[in-house]
Amino acid sequence: MGKHYQNLAQFRFYEELNDFLPPSRYKLTTPYYFNGHPSIKGAIEAQGVPHTEVDLILVNGRSVGFDYHLMDEDSVSVYPVFENVDISPIEKLRDRPLRNSAFILDVHLGKLARLMRMLGFDVLYRNDYDDPEIIDIGVLENRIILTRDRCLLYAKVITHGYRIRSFDPETQLKEVLRRFDLYSTIKPFKRCMSCNGHLCPVDKHKILDCLEPKTKLYYHTFHQCTDCGKIYWKGSHYEKMLTRMEKLKNIAL
Repeated sequence: MGKHYQNLAQFRFYEELNDFLPPSRYKLTTPYYFNGHPSIKGAIEAQGVPHTEVDLILVNGRSVGFDYHLMDEDSVSVYPVFENVDISPIEKLRDRPLRNSAFILDVHLGKLARLMRMLGFDVLYRNDYDDPEIIDIGVLENRIILTRDRCLLYAKVITHGYRIRSFDPETQLKEVLRRFDLYSTIKPFKRCMSCNGHLCPVDKHKILDCLEPKTKLYYHTFHQCTDCGKIYWKGSHYEKMLTRMEKLKNIAL
């Protein structure tokens, strides 16, 4: 015998929030059955949508926060982040934006991490991070969590996060740049692509023992990672990186 539900609300999810729903529910108003008075946040996540993807909730035409408790016959509209519309007069679901956008990525996003570092973003990534570590670091350091696993974003303590939709690293980068409006904060070649450390100028004479003979002969300007010590210079690879960087910036527009 199936569970008996006493209450019914109607839910409609808008735009990219439909990515989390089965095709039969795309862009449709559908019933949600429940008992008692669950939080609106819990009801949304029970339907597969992480709370970090939601920017505005209207219940019976009135904006509410995540602490609202669902009532029988409520009509609920759930919206994603608004990129070009100022919704500041209505109920804010989180403090935003983070003034200094820093990120932590899950184990599936190593190539995206390197691309973001190339463009100068503060990106933590290790292929052995587990979910609790990612959550703890993200919360402690006010980092935006990027993940392919939407279940990771269900953690209540997370306030800023995004589920990457694409499997292609360059398309993933496009998603992130658009989602967090990062175009004006791109500062290429400021971070180490390997470890995320800062790159600083270094005197050639201090690193001579680390250079190959032809590098010593033909190049004179160098930068070194303050964390891992990796050395960078404008060799033949630099022009290729510049070309790729311009392509990455252009696909985001």
